[in-house]
Amino acid sequence: MDKPQELSPPHIWLRKGDVALDVRSRSRIDTDIVVTGGGAAGVAVAVTAARAGLRVTLVERYGFCGGGAVAGLSGTVCGLYEATDSRAAQPRQVVFGFADEFVRALDARGGLTGPLPYGKTWTRVHDPIIWRETADGLLRDAGVEVIYHATVTGVLCEGEERIEGVMLWTKQGPLDVRAAVTIDASGDADLVAMAGFPSFIGDQGRVQNPTMIFRMLGVDTERFVAAYGHDTIMPDAISKLIQAENGSGRYKLPRAKIWLFTTTRPGELLCNCTRVIGPDGRELNPLFWRDFSDAEIEGRLQMREYARFFRDHLAGCEDAFVNDTGVQVGVRQTRQIEGITKLTNSDVVAGRKRADGIARSPWPIELHAGAKPKVEWLLDDVYEVPYGCFVPQRGEGLITAGRCLSAEHEAVASARVTAQCFSYGHAIGHAGVLAVRERMEPRAIDGADLRLLLNRDGARLD
Repeated sequence: MDKPQELSPPHIWLRKGDVALDVRSRSRIDTDIVVTGGGAAGVAVAVTAARAGLRVTLVERYGFCGGGAVAGLSGTVCGLYEATDSRAAQPRQVVFGFADEFVRALDARGGLTGPLPYGKTWTRVHDPIIWRETADGLLRDAGVEVIYHATVTGVLCEGEERIEGVMLWTKQGPLDVRAAVTIDASGDADLVAMAGFPSFIGDQGRVQNPTMIFRMLGVDTERFVAAYGHDTIMPDAISKLIQAENGSGRYKLPRAKIWLFTTTRPGELLCNCTRVIGPDGRELNPLFWRDFSDAEIEGRLQMREYARFFRDHLAGCEDAFVNDTGVQVGVRQTRQIEGITKLTNSDVVAGRKRADGIARSPWPIELHAGAKPKVEWLLDDVYEVPYGCFVPQRGEGLITAGRCLSAEHEAVASARVTAQCFSYGHAIGHAGVLAVRERMEPRAIDGADLRLLLNRDGARLD
């Protein structure tokens, strides 16, 4: 029998004035690449780099991967299919690479629906439990060292400009992870902020509102679809009914345009409908602890109101009940990096292509603010996201991946979704491998070179 792992003695701190002194040595791991955040981008980075033979460590604060897709229960893989006005069109997939691999692995496990209509495009609904298991399998098969239940408390710096890893707090105590390349896939550009590198928040501090997504069981989905159609964006008649009932004072329903999806499970709807605001009506920014806390409480209150409205008014929902909510409120936008390149609103609406583009997106600008989300479609086309959107203006040894990319406010409302985050991670995984093997700074990597590597790895960018 193996000897049980022993825990270190309790951590001891002495306080001298305003400075806390660590009186025990810190544990340390040395690795080639450390990735903070196990969402779609972080998983893609870690698996891609580990498959190339590098030592990779992935750090995640929860006990599972998935980020906004799982903890936030966004529940869908958006951004795979081209949008079109043609009523006779069938789903045309235009995003491949790691995104396609993960989708196929989910599908093989029975954890993914077929394409569901979503306005002028399509999306696919996943089972969040199977998402976790799929990520676990890919990470383990690739040989990634995964550290669950760990909180990043700081970055390890050489001087003021070079990052050499991260400091963690685990239940075993403090742990330093030293790496040649550090990847910030936190979603909130946490490492960028900790290092003091340039960043910004939304539109002059205003961000898209968070959402408490939930699931309901006991739905007669056949009657539901027969009444409202297959499009997961509910018809205008439902929006008008929500507005009327909200105005009557019988319900508190601050968002009128809602999304309801059938799932892989019989009798279930995935409900994306809340507009989480503070108890005083203020817009919330989850970077602030009070806003984040209020969002969780208010989100659960709204969830009950919408569920009550569905039971009272929607066909097939008369006996439905809430069976799950996100582990946390779903976050769309917080802090973003100031990168050496910035994705602009005009890049998105014009379908701009670039020689240094390392990911493509057909997804509309989907701006969630106020009672009715704004959707601006890019039809029969894609735009491309350049590598420089993930490289901070200042600082060495650090690359970002995921929704904290350098992008204007409306552009990130398109670029933040799941399929694209998989694509960003795929690209940044290759960038990390190049930086380690060639002993070069991430900012010295040419996006055109990454594009070649990605095409060889199934991304189909050309």
